[in-house]
Amino acid sequence: MFFLHLAWKSLWNRKITSLLTVLSVALSIALVLSVDRAKRASEEGFTSTISGTDLIVGARSGPLNLLLYTVFNMGNATNNISIETYNYFKSHPAVEWTIPYSLGDSHRGFRVVGTDDSFYEHYRFRKDRQLEFAEGAKAQGIWDVVLGADVAEKWNYQLGQKVVIAHGITKGEGILFHDDKPFRVSGILKKTGTALDRSLYITLAGLEAVHIDWSNGAQPTRESAIPQDQVRAEDLKTTQITSFFLRTKSRIETLRLQREINTYENEALSAIIPGVTLGELWRGLEFVEAVLIAIGWLVIFVGLVTLLIALLTSLNERRREMSILRSLGASPMKLASLLVAESFLLSALGVLAGVVSHVFSFWLLKDFLENQLGLYLTGAWIGSQGWLAMSMTVVLGALVGFLPAVQAQRRALKDGLSVKT
Repeated sequence: MFFLHLAWKSLWNRKITSLLTVLSVALSIALVLSVDRAKRASEEGFTSTISGTDLIVGARSGPLNLLLYTVFNMGNATNNISIETYNYFKSHPAVEWTIPYSLGDSHRGFRVVGTDDSFYEHYRFRKDRQLEFAEGAKAQGIWDVVLGADVAEKWNYQLGQKVVIAHGITKGEGILFHDDKPFRVSGILKKTGTALDRSLYITLAGLEAVHIDWSNGAQPTRESAIPQDQVRAEDLKTTQITSFFLRTKSRIETLRLQREINTYENEALSAIIPGVTLGELWRGLEFVEAVLIAIGWLVIFVGLVTLLIALLTSLNERRREMSILRSLGASPMKLASLLVAESFLLSALGVLAGVVSHVFSFWLLKDFLENQLGLYLTGAWIGSQGWLAMSMTVVLGALVGFLPAVQAQRRALKDGLSVKT
């Protein structure tokens, strides 16, 4: 305790140098903790992109491909599903609800999704969060469209504004357009931090309506085109969808229904459990996590090197102080203990300051991170990696003090008492 008190006095005597050293360690710890928190938030957000859905069903394909084009709007379906198959499983005794999902068109690089009211009622993300509207309401009419938050923000769309979708899934503006049948913005969803923000949602009837006069993917001629005001709901019939989500009445039925769907004789289907597949996909991205961890430890290493440089520099300036302490009866071991105590205090104070700045900054930026970046800060403020980094920083910080301590021991008493020019 005596050495800690003496070390504190010594550090206080060199306030500026000590403060800069503590700041260096604090920045290292704050960065490591922030990277760890962001990584955990990203994983939580990724694996809870879709919640409450027991099975995702699509045409026969690999699990990851099915997950990517249904949940993340990436890639394309290998085939469609007949509406008869969808209705069969929709009315299955083990099924509580279903959400039809139909893809095929786009708007300025964003996917257009055909669905129905069950999407707004049953779709969940972040465990139990339901879709909410920032403005307007869900698509009811044939020509209504609901915009994801990113779509509305990027193109500054407002309620009632007309939106023209392009035929097919394209990354840019598109080539073929349904400009004779524009949609009207009926609602804008609140930001979710998921792929939902980057999509447009219309009714299944609306998706059929824009293609009512198309034949085999070919744009209608002027003579064969059907004007928008002549399209009637009774003339529209959905024959195919891309996929659908479902929830079983009992979780016990999930695996049994999955096997039934995968072996369905009338149509080649694939059914996946989204939580399991999301976990597999995240594990496939473990190299990203390893890179983040490596960066964190590299930052800590830089902070410790800064601490060592500060101690060695101050030691050269404190040669007279060390010699005076020796002359007063301080043993080499006590001098070494003093320097180790100083190193320990600097690293401990740096860790404490880093933790405080980390917690304060994330508390201050919580709304911004959730609304703009989709990082939902759930769970503990400091994870296992963070506690390990803090502990190792304090321990290694104390050990760093041994190097200048050894140098102080080797210097002769007269080295500091004599004035050198």
